[in-house]
Parts: sequence; C-alpha cells; structure tokens
Amino acid sequence: MTSRIEKGGAQFPGITLLLCENPLPPLDEAIAAARAVLPRSNHYTEPFSAPLRAALARHLGVPERLLHLNAGSELILRQLFDRFSQQVHLFTPTYALFPEIARSYTETLLLPENRFTLDLSQVTIPAGTTLVVIVNPNNPNGGTCEMTPLPDLLRRYSETYFLVDEAFIDLGGQSVVSLVPQYANLLVTRTLSKAHSLAGFRLGYAVLPEPLADDLNAHNDAYPLATPSQAAALATLAQREKITQRIQRLKHWTQTLANELENRGVTTYPTETYFFLADFTPYTGKAIADALAAARILVKPLDVPRLGAGFIRMTTAVPEDNAKVLQVLRDFFTAHPR
Repeated sequence: MTSRIEKGGAQFPGITLLLCENPLPPLDEAIAAARAVLPRSNHYTEPFSAPLRAALARHLGVPERLLHLNAGSELILRQLFDRFSQQVHLFTPTYALFPEIARSYTETLLLPENRFTLDLSQVTIPAGTTLVVIVNPNNPNGGTCEMTPLPDLLRRYSETYFLVDEAFIDLGGQSVVSLVPQYANLLVTRTLSKAHSLAGFRLGYAVLPEPLADDLNAHNDAYPLATPSQAAALATLAQREKITQRIQRLKHWTQTLANELENRGVTTYPTETYFFLADFTPYTGKAIADALAAARILVKPLDVPRLGAGFIRMTTAVPEDNAKVLQVLRDFFTAHPR
C-alpha cells in the first residue's frame, strides 16, 4: 500500500476530511442513471467506453482519439509514471502520490511566505529531467498557477514530458487541454471524482498526444469502466449548470471555514478549491488531528517536514459538519491556550 496519507477513512464512522472528497453526494441524475443500468450489468460496456469518450471529447473540444479512460486518474498517473518517471521534477508540496511513484525526482520548493504560488516564467528544469509535473490547482494548498508560460517551456524543453494534473480544474484555474494537439510532450490528466462527486465510481481520463493515447488504449483493458460508472458519468456531464452551482456552494463553505480559523489565530493559504492549507502553529498538526479524531472527525497532519509540524490540509464538509469541527477546535484552543 502506498500514499498512506491519501488512503483510509472510507469506513470511518464520522466526518472524513482526509481525502479531498467532495462532501456533496452524486447528482440525483447520476444515481438514477447508475441504478437504471444495473439489470444489464451482465453485459460489458461498449469497447473503450466509447459513449463516454465521445461525450468527453465534445465537452473538452478535443479529438476523441486523444482520450484515454481508466478506472480512476490514479491508475492513469501510475501508467504515465511507469513510462516516464526516470527523472521527475516536482513543485512541492504536491500530491503525495508523486514522490512515492517517481523513480527519482528533484523539486522546486513552493514557499509559505509566497503563499505557495508557482511562477512558471521563472522555472528552470534540471538537465536530464524526463517528466515535469504541474498540479493545477495544486494539492495540498488549492492555489492555481498562471499557465501562459507553459507553451514556452514545452518548446524549450521539447525532449521532456510535461504532465499537468487537472484533477480540480473544474473548481478554478486555466486548463491546458486545448494545447495537447499542438505539443507532443504535453500530457493532461483529469477526473470526475472531485467537482462531479463521483470518486466512488472511479472515473479518470487523460488527454494525450495521439501516439501515446493510441498506445495506452491498445495495451489497456478494452472495458475499463463498470457499466454503472459510465452511466453516472454521462448523466453528470449533461448537468453542467448544476455542477457549477454546487461548486459555488463548496467555495462559499470553504471560505467560511477558512475565515473562522483565521479569526482564531490559524494561518490559512489562498485556495480556488474546496480544501486549503492551514498552519496551526504553535500547535502541532498531530495534536489537532488527535483532538478531532476523538470527536470522530478524520484529518491527518501534512507530512512535509520542511514546512514544520503545524500544517494540515483542511477540506470543507457540509456546513453542519463544519460547525462541529469548529466547536471541537474552539474547545481545544480553550483547553490549550497559546
């Protein structure tokens, strides 16, 4: 088992704020669509999930042939790292999976004093790098990156692959999917787990240069998605307005939670998503996580030693659960004054 900081909690009997999961359930339309196809689950889906690939191609405005689908974006990320991670360059802190599955990596540090911002115009890629990974919006802090300098980097480092992980792009930031047909070294991964609330259905996809997309599809299971998953995805993609409305609610809840923590002396960092980084110093993240766990609220400290022991990635819950989180923290602060 790898990426333990990102695992666990599915059966936790309380409030789970650990996995960057959307606190809202799937749309009613998605649940109904998945339920409707269950009686036909003795049959395979169409090869390579053709209806969903076509819908995603229309949604993104890219040729269908550039799409690769699989059971969750983590599986696709592992496929790409298996091929290209001989020497990876990361912008850290980043998604916890990447340092674990890279064969070797260098890093550019994103600094709290700069609010964890990434300026691509100032980036230098070390010699010998085979894969550069940009997470936009970034995980664990939720901030976005100005992507205008990316084409210049793609041209300057034409022998290096650039992987842009857009798991949270529906929540904020500038997508670069439209650039993939123009650059043979640009890879983009996305998911329906986050803004679309379909994490349990395991729906990941990538937009890739044609030769790579062809190769991955040729060497993949011809039926990568379960029938209910495909149905739920198609139903959700048809409800853009509802997804947009839900995103606005999530952002409001997130900012309210961050503001409440700031009012109690906790440092928080800018986000475009439904999670953010919080620095609880002088308390340790472990002390905060233990206090929350005792109240059946699951979080974990951020495991990035250079940042210090006080950091936790906080994910919004629904407002009534956020109120419980804040009450536990108020009680902790009262019992342990600074």
